[in-house]
Amino acid sequence: MAPAMDLRRGGLPVQVTGFVGRTGELAMVARLLGEARLVTLVGPGGVGKTRIALQGAHEARERFADGVCLVELSALVDAGLLAHTVAAALGLPEQDARPALDHLVDCLAGRQVLLVLDTCEHLVEACAMLAEVLLREAPAVTILATTRQPLDVAGEHTLSIPPLPVLDLGSGQDAVALFAQRAAAVVPGFTVNEDNHASVAALCRRLDGIPLAIELATVRLRAIPLEGLLARLEDRFSLLTARRSALPRHQTLRTTITWSHDLCDGDERLLWARLSVFAGSFDLAAAEAVCQDEQLPVGRIIEHLVGLVDKSVLLRMEGRQDRYRLLDTLREFGAEQLALMGQQEKVRRRHLDYFRSLAERFSRRAFTGDQLALYHELDQERANVRAALEFALGQAGGERAALRFAVSLWPYWLCGARLAEGRVWLERALDRVPAWVPERAEGLGHLGFFALQQGAQRVALPWIEESLAIAKELDDERLRALAIQHLAVHRLLSGRPDEGFPLFDDACARLTALGDRTGLAIALMEKGALHALSGDGKTALVVTGEVLELLGEGSGECWLQGYVLFLRALARWTLGDLAGSVREARLAVRMKYALGDHLAVADCLELLAWQAADQERMVRAGWLLGAADRVWQQFAAPLAGAPLLLRHHDRAIALVSKSLGAERYAAIFRQGSGLSPGDAVELADLDVDAIPVQAPRRAAMELLSPREREVAGLVEEGLTNREIAERLVISKRTADAHVEHILAKLGVSSRVEIAELVAAGSGS
Repeated sequence: MAPAMDLRRGGLPVQVTGFVGRTGELAMVARLLGEARLVTLVGPGGVGKTRIALQGAHEARERFADGVCLVELSALVDAGLLAHTVAAALGLPEQDARPALDHLVDCLAGRQVLLVLDTCEHLVEACAMLAEVLLREAPAVTILATTRQPLDVAGEHTLSIPPLPVLDLGSGQDAVALFAQRAAAVVPGFTVNEDNHASVAALCRRLDGIPLAIELATVRLRAIPLEGLLARLEDRFSLLTARRSALPRHQTLRTTITWSHDLCDGDERLLWARLSVFAGSFDLAAAEAVCQDEQLPVGRIIEHLVGLVDKSVLLRMEGRQDRYRLLDTLREFGAEQLALMGQQEKVRRRHLDYFRSLAERFSRRAFTGDQLALYHELDQERANVRAALEFALGQAGGERAALRFAVSLWPYWLCGARLAEGRVWLERALDRVPAWVPERAEGLGHLGFFALQQGAQRVALPWIEESLAIAKELDDERLRALAIQHLAVHRLLSGRPDEGFPLFDDACARLTALGDRTGLAIALMEKGALHALSGDGKTALVVTGEVLELLGEGSGECWLQGYVLFLRALARWTLGDLAGSVREARLAVRMKYALGDHLAVADCLELLAWQAADQERMVRAGWLLGAADRVWQQFAAPLAGAPLLLRHHDRAIALVSKSLGAERYAAIFRQGSGLSPGDAVELADLDVDAIPVQAPRRAAMELLSPREREVAGLVEEGLTNREIAERLVISKRTADAHVEHILAKLGVSSRVEIAELVAAGSGS
C-alpha cells in the first residue's frame, strides 16, 4: 500500500490574474505530459515559464490519480535539502531515519503524481539527480520542471518557451492582449482599439513580447500616457541599439528592469536592493527590521514598500495582504545592486539577527500556550530561517554562534515533525565545533534525541554519550540532566526499561533542583510513556498528571500535552476506563494534527480504532486502522516497535476481521487508507462510524470554538486580522492566534480556504 501524502501543502495556487494566450504551448505541454515523464519548460527569466507550467498542470490534473504538487525552489539555497523540500510540499512527515531521498522514493513508488519543480536553474545538478532517481524508482510519477537551462537527463523532453507574439487587433492571444489586461488594472477603462493599437503593438515589439517586461511597463501608465511611454522606452533602448546590431531578449528584460529601477526614487531603489536578502516571502515587520537604518528610517519603509507594490516590483501574497515577495528576476537584480553598494554583508547580518531572534523567541515559549501561534509564525518563515542559518554557518569565527542558532531551532523541528531536516542542520553545525563546549553538548543531545524519535537507537547512542561526557567535563548540571534523560529514552526504546526507570528518576531530580519546569515536564512525559508501555496504567496516570499540573489548566500547548493525553488515553484503556480513554484520545489527535505531528496522529488513530473495536463499532475500527496504516507505511517501526502496542494492534485487526469478514474488512480498511490526514482526524473527532460518501468539509466548522467560528466568519467577509481585532475589541496578536488556530484545526493553509469552508458550512 502506498504511503500517505497530504497535498494541501503543495497544491496549485489560485491565479490572481487572467491567463493570456499560449494555446500552442499549453497544447504541447498537454501532449508531452501524455507521452513523457520528464517535461522541462526552458526559457529566459520573465518569459512566463511558471505561469504556463501552473496552467498546464491545472489542465492535466485529472490524469494524475494522486494529485498535482507544486514545489517552489527559488528560495532554496542548500541543494542538500531538495528532497526534504519536495517531501514537505507533498505533506510527508520527516520522522523517518532513512535518508530523505530514500524516504521520498519509497513514498512515491506507488503514486501517480505530477510534480511541478519550479525554478530549477540554481539547483540544476541536484534537480537532475532527483529526476533521474524518481524516473527510475517511481514509475508512475511525472515531473514538469521550469528552468533557464535543461536538466540534461535521459528521457527529458524540453519545450522552449518563447515570448508572446504581437498579432492583429482582436486576437486576444498575444502580447497586446496581455498589455490590455494589465493596463486596464492600472488605468480603469483602458482598452486597446484601432486608434492606439499601433502604439501598443510597437511597445510590445520593443519589449520583445516578454511578459514580465510588459507588466513592468504598463505600471507606468499611471503617470505617463501611452505615447509618452513608448517614446521613453525608445530613448532607453536606443542607447543599446546604437552599440549593438541586435538586442538579445535577456538584455531586453534587463534593460526594462533597469528602466523601472531608474524610475523608482532613491529610497525605493535602496529598499528594493535590501529586500533581495529575503528568501521567499516576508512581512512588514521583517522588512522594517532588516532594511532600516539611518539612511532608510523605519517609519518610511511602509511608504516605500507600497510604492514598490504599486510599481509591480513587489507582489502581495494571495490571501495575505501583509506579506510580500520579489519575483526571482527582480530579486537577482536587487542583489546585484546591493553588492554594488557594498551593503550585502551588513543587510544579511540584520536578516540573520532578525530570524535568529524569531527562532529564539519560539524556543523560549515552545512549550507554553503560545506554542501554536508562534510555531505557525516561524513556520511561514522557513525559507528565511534556512537562508539565515546557511549564512551563519558560512561566517568565519562565528561557528559557536551558528551552532547556538541551530540548537535554538530544536523545538521547531520537533513540533513540526521535521526531524530529518533538523539532523542535517545540527550535524553541519556540530562539524564546525569539535571543541567540548556547552553548545556542542546540547546540540549532540538534541541530535541523539531526534535519532531516537526516528527509531535509530544505535546511531543515537554515541551522540548522547558524548553529550553526557561533555556535561560532566564542564560540570554543567542542566546539560547533564538532559543527557541522562535522553539516555533513559534510549533504554526505553531499546527494550531495557529496568535501566530506564532509575535514569528518569535521576534526570527528574536534577531538573527539579534546577527549577527547569519545561525540561521536567518533558522528562515526566517520557517517564509516563515508559510506565504506559510497560503496562502500568495506574502509575502512568499519576506521572502524566504531574505533567498536566506543570503545564497549567487550560494550556494551549499542543506537542507535549498531545503526547500526555495519548498516554493517558492508553493507560485508561488498559485499565478499562473506555469513556475516559476515548475523550482524551480525541483531544490528543486534534492537538497533534494542529502541529503536523503525523506519527503521533497515527498513534492516536490506532488507539481510537482499538477503542471502537471494544465498543463493537467494527466499521469505525476498520477505517481507523486503515487511516493509521497509511502513515505506518512510511516508517520501519510502526507504534515505535513497542511489543505491548503491537499486540493490541494485532488483537484489534483480528477482532474487526472476524466480525466483518475478511473481504468487507479489507474494503473498509482501504477506504480509511484513502483518507487524507485532515479528513481522517476530522472524522475521528466527529465520532462517525462509516465514512461519508463525500469529504466531511461542511462538518469541519464544528471543530471550531464559538469564538473561532465568529473569527472565521469575519475572515470570510474579507476582513484583515487588524480589522477583526478592531471589530471584536481584541488585540491584533489575539486575532492572529485565532486565525492560526483556525487554519490548523481545519487543515487548510490560506484565508481563501477558510472562507470556502465557512460558505460550505452555512450552505451558501
